[in-house]
Amino acid sequence: MVRHASLFSQIVGFFDRNQFARLVSNHDAERNAKGFKCWDHFVSMLFCQIAQAKSLREISGGLASANGKLRHLGMKQPPSKSTLSYANQKRPWEMYRSLFYETLVKCQALAPTRHKFRFKNKLLSLDSSTISLCLGLFPWAKFRRTKGAVKLHLLLDHDGYLPSFVHITTGGTHDVTVARNLNIAPESIVAMDRAYNDYKLFCRWTEDHVHFVTRTKNNAAYRVVATRAAPKNRNIISDEEIEFTDKKSYEKCPHRLRKIVVFDKDNDRHIELLTNHMTFGATTVAAIYKDRWQIELFFKAIKQNLRIKTFVGTAENALMIQIWTALIAMLIIKFLQAKSKFGWSLSNLVAFLRWNLFTHRDLWAWIDQPYDVLPLEPMSVQLMLPFT
Repeated sequence: MVRHASLFSQIVGFFDRNQFARLVSNHDAERNAKGFKCWDHFVSMLFCQIAQAKSLREISGGLASANGKLRHLGMKQPPSKSTLSYANQKRPWEMYRSLFYETLVKCQALAPTRHKFRFKNKLLSLDSSTISLCLGLFPWAKFRRTKGAVKLHLLLDHDGYLPSFVHITTGGTHDVTVARNLNIAPESIVAMDRAYNDYKLFCRWTEDHVHFVTRTKNNAAYRVVATRAAPKNRNIISDEEIEFTDKKSYEKCPHRLRKIVVFDKDNDRHIELLTNHMTFGATTVAAIYKDRWQIELFFKAIKQNLRIKTFVGTAENALMIQIWTALIAMLIIKFLQAKSKFGWSLSNLVAFLRWNLFTHRDLWAWIDQPYDVLPLEPMSVQLMLPFT
């Protein structure tokens, strides 16, 4: 007797069909649709991510091999390659972006966590990652003369390390261009790398009471206006308040900032940090910048465990759908990881899910005890193997 639907069916059940139907209606996503519904399309692309299907053929074939279990997914039959390809080209990718943000709100509500620091400020990390593309196959994503690329811009919330903002652009878009358009709540703290050095942005954030921690430019011209005592027996070399002396820099940011020099023992180097937060201890500021590494780990995890480096379609719309579906899948995987008592690494959880997608187990019992062997059900008829 089958007591539970497949693990994949229970994962798909995380999404509210009524909310999904509302998104379909809002984006008019099923206009001129003939049989292949948006729900079927979404389940197929989610299967592509979790099962790590490399092509339309593998998506179609993988679902077809589980044809008897598709009704639990809300599907009547697996899609053909041509049907799935057409949907990837024509269905609005914006619907998947909306689904991502609705899923994010649900994950934050069901698995609330706080960052590891004592302060109550919202802590965020801002960064981008380039996804290289073949210019011959993706001519719309021209990056350099012989290369194509898209850029994944991401604002990571350290409460649960979930992305709170995502923006996808072509590879030539500068990181600061995206940062200037962000609306960040006052008293938030944004950790970012040197690529986001923009004095006008620093000035606006300071006036809006948004704090930042980043690295200084190598050629920054400034004068020290005050020196703070560095904590003893720590890796803090100096703690100074500065003002820019270059005329253009000062006009862009006339505010007093803080420069902290930290010794990085692991790499035997000095790191110069720049911040507009004047009350935190220097060691706290250094720890905030160190925790920025979590956004690098997020990019590494999504590139290694999901399908955003190889694509099943070459159209811009198809690529956007695949990336947004990967982000949705990452939300679900990190949610399962947070709720589990087993202590999964993210890569192991993705691998075990891929191997057991159509296993009939209770999902919540499985993520806590994946190695448990269920007792065999009694059989009414003994099977006889013909040895003769």
